[in-house]
Amino acid sequence: MTEVKDPEIREDYLPQASFSHARSFTPAPALSSGDSVRWTNRYRRILLGLDTAVIVQAVILAHVTRFGVANESMTGENISVPYWAVSGIVCGAWLVLLAVYRSRAVGIAGSGIDEYKRVISATFAVMGLFAVLTLVFHLDFSRGYFAGAFVSGLVWLIVCRWLVRCWLGRQRRNGRYLSKVIILGRPKDVRHVAHQLQGRGGAAYQVVGAALTRPTQGDLWVGRQRVPVVADRSTLVDAVRRLSADAVIVAGPLKGYGASVQELGWQLEESATQLILTTGLTNVAGPRIHSRPVEGLPLMHVELPQYTGVKHVLKRALDIALSALALLVLLPVFAVLAMLIRRDSDGPAIFRQERVGRGGEAFTMYKFRSMVRSAEEELESLLDRNEGAGVLFKIQGDPRVTGVGRWLRKYSLDELPQFWNVLCGHMSLVGPRPPLPGEVARYGDRVGRRLYIKPGLTGMWQINGRSELNWKDGVRLDLYYVENWSLAGDLIILWRTFKVLWKPVGAY
Repeated sequence: MTEVKDPEIREDYLPQASFSHARSFTPAPALSSGDSVRWTNRYRRILLGLDTAVIVQAVILAHVTRFGVANESMTGENISVPYWAVSGIVCGAWLVLLAVYRSRAVGIAGSGIDEYKRVISATFAVMGLFAVLTLVFHLDFSRGYFAGAFVSGLVWLIVCRWLVRCWLGRQRRNGRYLSKVIILGRPKDVRHVAHQLQGRGGAAYQVVGAALTRPTQGDLWVGRQRVPVVADRSTLVDAVRRLSADAVIVAGPLKGYGASVQELGWQLEESATQLILTTGLTNVAGPRIHSRPVEGLPLMHVELPQYTGVKHVLKRALDIALSALALLVLLPVFAVLAMLIRRDSDGPAIFRQERVGRGGEAFTMYKFRSMVRSAEEELESLLDRNEGAGVLFKIQGDPRVTGVGRWLRKYSLDELPQFWNVLCGHMSLVGPRPPLPGEVARYGDRVGRRLYIKPGLTGMWQINGRSELNWKDGVRLDLYYVENWSLAGDLIILWRTFKVLWKPVGAY
């Protein structure tokens, strides 16, 4: 039996599907050094304006709802503070702590959940501050006023950040609000980083060139895309000035690494150019990495993945709550889909198939039937047409798929019965793709780590192209999730899944 080779996972970037058309990385005409500063300042002003409007509106609404126009005061021992003054202090403190927590930092704009985390942390910090003050001064305060202000304010702060993020994504897809970067390193390291940066639709970086530590003939090619070689190590700073680059990304190790990076930092310190280092850590997300300097020696601590504990209990609680609600709400939809499937072709509406779950434990997975009843028997005759990579079997335009099955698969409606698997504990809402026993039998040691947690109804594979992903990228995404998952990340994946279902990609 042939063993599937483990994918080589080299960096902590998320992989993306390959590019479908040629595109050049020829740098755009150089902008003045102030252009990047102008758009970042404009972006911060937009966020500051929205934050101010949301907080002031939330506090005023809470004040009027609780007290009307009456001039009420918050009283304590030998102290009395009018609530209109308290409202002003709340607004000011909230805005200050949003700035202290750097929630408007451009470096976290447009992707990831760090921006939302900082907004939430700043809000809870304000709540904690006022809770301490009321205890210290024995103040009698209105709980309804504070709850209304902070809850509504937090919700609308997050909604506004999401709306601004959508707007920023559209701007970046049109070539605006991008940080122009030059990648420094060996040719293969530059290619890898350029592929990851340019493969992400909402990436914040525009690669304008490469600076190579080893000589090469001509420019670099990333698939069908060209990365112009604009400098070597000795001429990098001149290229940064010439192309008005906002950042230099060091890809991989450099000769004399520590001294080289320090010297490069000195050369760039007079400009606003950022220096970005790739960690080189395999499949490790940022929240698991902590830096701790000891006597001038920077030590990087990497938390080990945890497969038991409170986080997994909370994940299970979320699975039970949402799957039970989904089954209850979708029951009429299930009845209609079952009727359509039975009328379209002969056979049961529900398809049962053995899959492998956490720890290699087999379970019966339920789906709405999207193929003819004899699909399993006809598989052997279609093996020579397999378009899937690795152990996967996929055919675009599979003749076994029924008419109703095609649009069930397009919008992933055939997966809905798996909410029952989630409720029973065989699956989770978010996790790796549930594999077949035949696939698992051909796993290598590294690929087998996919079985360390429960498979998911959706996951990284669902929101990154589904069937358009090759085997290597699919495994890489699953392993990334297994070792770096979080509840906040699960909620983001669920939200992105709804967006993918609205505009299906890679479903067949």
